[in-house]
Amino acid sequence: MYSNKLAYDPILKKLARDLRKNSTLSEILLWQHLKHSYMGYDFHRQKPISKYIVDFFCPTLMLAIEIDGVTHNEKSNEDKIRQQHLEQLGISFLRFSDNEVKTNLLGVLSSIQSFIVDNR
Repeated sequence: MYSNKLAYDPILKKLARDLRKNSTLSEILLWQHLKHSYMGYDFHRQKPISKYIVDFFCPTLMLAIEIDGVTHNEKSNEDKIRQQHLEQLGISFLRFSDNEVKTNLLGVLSSIQSFIVDNR
């Protein structure tokens, strides 16, 4: 359950706003489905949590969804540390590649739906 233990560094608020204004194509494509309370759950985009920002977050399910573009190839160790920190807060992760969202959006949505069904 979502709680205030997911406080964030206030400095991240402006950065998250900037990221929302400059979304990637894959983020826009996925957001078109998540923003309408996908499967009855509310999602947020570019959500600050602790000292990080996740691409999409569902507070009810404690689910973060990340879209990894080419820049993530160079930061895989940082991503691993970041994910481990957030998982310690009780957050589950689903990761998709930028290309996967662009070429197989229905498969991505199906994976999200499966997570939701399994974790209600």
